[in-house]
Amino acid sequence: MLSIVIPVYNYNVFPLVSELKKQADELGIIYEILVQDDVSQEFIPENSQINSLEDCSFSINAENLGRGKNINVLCSKSRYHYVLIMEADALPENESYLKNYIELLSKSNHDVIFGGVKYPETIPPKENLLRWKYGINREIKSLSHRLKNNYDFVFTWNLLLKKEILLQFPFPEFIHEYGYEDFVFIENLRLNLVPITHIENCLIHHNSENNIDFIKKSERAVNNLHDLIHFNKIDAKKIRLSNLYTILKKLHFTRIVKGTYLKTKKQILTNLTSENPNLYLLDFYKLGYYCNLKK
Repeated sequence: MLSIVIPVYNYNVFPLVSELKKQADELGIIYEILVQDDVSQEFIPENSQINSLEDCSFSINAENLGRGKNINVLCSKSRYHYVLIMEADALPENESYLKNYIELLSKSNHDVIFGGVKYPETIPPKENLLRWKYGINREIKSLSHRLKNNYDFVFTWNLLLKKEILLQFPFPEFIHEYGYEDFVFIENLRLNLVPITHIENCLIHHNSENNIDFIKKSERAVNNLHDLIHFNKIDAKKIRLSNLYTILKKLHFTRIVKGTYLKTKKQILTNLTSENPNLYLLDFYKLGYYCNLKK
């Protein structure tokens, strides 16, 4: 028995729900698909069609909850033993996606299972290149790599887990802005010795974010990291960016980094929105942005 939960915001999730329903019906399993919109302005008519599908529901929050709390509410609504957290802008890599999970569960007991992520092989237009290149180079990890780094490179979507685990270790609701909720959630599982099983059962992430939006989103994530560290919600040493800042501060290099960032910001942004964005420049941009926050 499986509850599939999909938080959504300004995205047409009907094609994903239709594919999941098709696979679940062919398997003959007991299931439900719960979609919860976090006060979107777009695609409400498209997503409302979900309510016409058997064992599927679409609802809209009365107020914006943020992704973490939205998932927690979906979990509390769910009826079944296992919860599969999906991402609205992803699609299964193949038609045996749900079958692979169900067969694994039928053979052995698992607390948490992560299936992995892929990106489309087709190179997107220039205006969407940065997010795609970041996903291809930074987010796709082989199964062998994930098995060696059990709690790293785990996303909180394409994540199948026992409902009791999610109720015991819910998503952090103190994180209202974008960024690092995945880290806090997975770190909590690690600290409480909740094992994560890694398999090859990917979702393909069809993220069509344009370059400017992705850069702004990255800035929001850095702002959020700064605040979470300030209020002792995250250990700075656990995050690569803030840990690097700590090292640079000890070496008295932060002013140099900040100054270089401010002088070269326009040139870096020109590169990041070009036909050949450099991810190392994106790394430096975020580091400089973080140094500039630390007054």
